[in-house]
Amino acid sequence: MFSKYHDHINYECPMSEYPRPQMRRESYLCLNGTWTYLIKGKDRTLSGNALVPFSLESELGGGIDPLKKNELLIMEREFVLPDLFNQGRVLLHLDGCDASCDVFVNGQSVGTGDCGYLPVICDITKALEDVNHLKIIIRDPTEAGGQPRGKQSSSPKGIWYTAQSGLWQTVWLESVPEHYIESIKLTPHYDEHQVEILVRTNHSGTALVECDGQTIECSVGLPSFLVLDHVHPWSVEDPYLYDLKIHFEQDSIESYFGMRKFSIEEDEQGIKRLFLNNKPYFHTGVLDQGYMSDTLMSWPCDQAMIDDIMTAKSMGFNMLRKHIKVEPLRWYYHCDRLGMLVWQDMVSGGGPYNKFTINLPLFTDIHYKDNIYWLFGRSSLMEREKFIRDLKGMIDHLYNVPSIAMWVIFNEGWGQFDVSKAYELVCSLDKTRTVIPCSGWHDQKIGNIRSWHVYFRPYKFKKDPLGRCVLLSEFGGYQLPVEGHLVNEDPYGYKDIKDSTHLENELKELYEHQIIPAKELGLSASVFTQLTDVEREVNGLMTYDRHVLKINPDVMMKLNRQLY
Repeated sequence: MFSKYHDHINYECPMSEYPRPQMRRESYLCLNGTWTYLIKGKDRTLSGNALVPFSLESELGGGIDPLKKNELLIMEREFVLPDLFNQGRVLLHLDGCDASCDVFVNGQSVGTGDCGYLPVICDITKALEDVNHLKIIIRDPTEAGGQPRGKQSSSPKGIWYTAQSGLWQTVWLESVPEHYIESIKLTPHYDEHQVEILVRTNHSGTALVECDGQTIECSVGLPSFLVLDHVHPWSVEDPYLYDLKIHFEQDSIESYFGMRKFSIEEDEQGIKRLFLNNKPYFHTGVLDQGYMSDTLMSWPCDQAMIDDIMTAKSMGFNMLRKHIKVEPLRWYYHCDRLGMLVWQDMVSGGGPYNKFTINLPLFTDIHYKDNIYWLFGRSSLMEREKFIRDLKGMIDHLYNVPSIAMWVIFNEGWGQFDVSKAYELVCSLDKTRTVIPCSGWHDQKIGNIRSWHVYFRPYKFKKDPLGRCVLLSEFGGYQLPVEGHLVNEDPYGYKDIKDSTHLENELKELYEHQIIPAKELGLSASVFTQLTDVEREVNGLMTYDRHVLKINPDVMMKLNRQLY
């Protein structure tokens, strides 16, 4: 089913905008577009053309059956570097390749990747020729591999979606000098009116940082501090961003940061609340899966990202919970500049989930200890260690994003294990954000947040016995199928809705009698399920193809304003 953006796609080179807005260089060559693919397995051999960056399983990527656990996917294309492009080194970026890959240029191995949601960067300088052949060998066993997979399933139904394989984010090249900036780490210290800047390079030396009319020197690998005379805070209502330029020898990058502070404090009544910039700030959010009807996890165009964010804003939501997926960096950039808080979920993984384990707490409020590994599909020590590496990788990858207010480590027991250790790790890696250890259930009574998911029954606020900040991180799920905008005749949701008028009345009842009163009692955030339909799930406020908004945004805006 084609989305509303089908006619807006640049089929020569889809998603060609610069992919990494917080570390921009002048050199850029996009390799999206037509590639060839070959699937080799015991039971099938398939070959043809693929349109990158759309996965082969998506409608625009080819619409093939998902890759099986014992199959190989080989994706190939040729490229020629423009004249004067090579400044010393050439770096190849695979921003998303699901799940593991081996990368070759002109027959030479140049790199590997083993997480489908984090970028792979390869120095391909020594392998370059006049005409270059790029080959990527990919494996994707989905549940059988234990790697992060999120909502992907080899048997999609209900809340589980079509498995995807291969390149699903932008592939691109950049050139850098022999000595270059590898990464930066930007930490706003709101109360101190300064930003901490850490520049990492592949060679020792000193970097120059230009910002807000100042120039400071930074010893690479060591933190430096830029003091701001007059701080302009970043917020949803005023998403102000400071521009930043960093120079190291012959290399230069452009970046940005926002001055904001996320914390949990007591309000005037002594209730633990979420704070933004030292003031209580209620997060009224919506669950956001980031799927599209014809491109699945990929975005068809840059405007589609912008429109989803702005549609949520038009309904009065100030937060998107990015659910079990890591988006392209441009999506976070748009949240930064448009003003939208983000709760970022870690992508779940592990072995097949035990239905009894993940469903029991919804109806009984019984919570298991998460060191019983087999109950949570986490018997493999190697897979548990890999999850921790990928968790570190996600936080490092997204650390600089101003709009990310919350890390969510585990959701509803999906592959959960040793959350107390993971929570301590996340807090040690990032002291600027709040953290939900377990969203929904299998609460281990740690941290300073108690997260609830409530479906199938009215929500009643409960004060946390441990004095933690209370969040309703999922609720709703009202099912309204829209004829002509369904991809499956077996729709799924949590409460049947007849039409848009019925939906508006039910939402008014829900917010005015359950959510808004709970805020006064101590609720600090709410996350409605969900922004859009996804495959069989028809509980979105928009259809899967984005053609239909099921509710008048003004109705939702009026409800959300009562939560500000």
